[in-house]
Amino acid sequence: MNTQAGPEAKPGVMDIDIYVPGKSAAPAGVRLHKLSSNETPLGPSPAARAAIADCAEHLETYPDGTARLLRQAIAEVHGVNPDNLICGNGSDELLSLIGTAFLEAGDEVIFTEHGFLMYRIITHANSAVPVVVKEQDEKASVDAILAAVTERTRLVFLANPNNPTGTYLPIEEVRRLQAGLPGKAVLVLDAAYAEYVRRNDYEAGMELVASSANVIMTRTFSKIYGLAALRVGWAYAPRTIIEVLERVRGPFNVNAMAIAAGAAAMRDRAHMARAVAHNETWIGWLTQELTALGLRVTPSVGNFVLIHFPDTRGKTAGEADVFLTQRGLILRAVAGYGFPNALRMSVGLEDSNRAVVDALRQFLGTA
Repeated sequence: MNTQAGPEAKPGVMDIDIYVPGKSAAPAGVRLHKLSSNETPLGPSPAARAAIADCAEHLETYPDGTARLLRQAIAEVHGVNPDNLICGNGSDELLSLIGTAFLEAGDEVIFTEHGFLMYRIITHANSAVPVVVKEQDEKASVDAILAAVTERTRLVFLANPNNPTGTYLPIEEVRRLQAGLPGKAVLVLDAAYAEYVRRNDYEAGMELVASSANVIMTRTFSKIYGLAALRVGWAYAPRTIIEVLERVRGPFNVNAMAIAAGAAAMRDRAHMARAVAHNETWIGWLTQELTALGLRVTPSVGNFVLIHFPDTRGKTAGEADVFLTQRGLILRAVAGYGFPNALRMSVGLEDSNRAVVDALRQFLGTA
């Protein structure tokens, strides 16, 4: 009998809490309204569907390892140099590549208390040290982030807009953040929900990347473009950083369908405009209706709302989650993000949105 101990993970790995995605199933016989993962209710562009169908005829060949067609489409739409772009298996992979490329054991990584859970995972996976800073009114604070910077700071992750709060920092605040960081610290702007934002003082960060040596912006096709199942994202960065990331990127990391569909979706601006218009209509309606029920809703510029429940027996977020799930209304519990008494709801189609409000009215006893 072999009594030797098995292999041990490197420092940090066992400190990671396994990521738990949003629920995706309703009770048997109940219609599913999946509003837990911030997916677009309008689905992908018809052009993307057609590109996938065409690609399905050639599954025996490897994809282009450089995702050239996808990078060209992104470059055309956004007016950037394709040589400053890198594509990945969702923006999650690109965030992980950044950690792999730049973090050593003992380095510090700054992110805010309600930031994307992947930031902590990436930090621990690279034996680095998470430095979590407080937010103000559920919004990132540039002053708090800068106060946390030390000589060991290597990465600063900023989700803008943030998930699950839906809050954002104006571009002038982001510029102030970058200006206050040491040159060796990389500022990562996670702009997964940028396409939804309609505020004059917001920018995703492309101009800041173009004028800086230490800024990376990541984006995704999983939200407004409706390609979550294909897992495709992209990053825009100085060429010196792109050359670093290319060295740790696996070969053929973006599949052929993702490349083809992503390029088609990127160019279909009319479909994206419809998704923006739908979101603008219903996020306002949801915020108003949920507030009228006596619930607090964090003002959101994304495609979701964070709903805060009263801390009274019978009316908590956990009990609301059970009540809604029984009716096929699947929202996202966000205790892991520091909100034990809140649920995040993605903006859905009209019937889903109305069904949630009606169900919560019953749950709260205001019907």
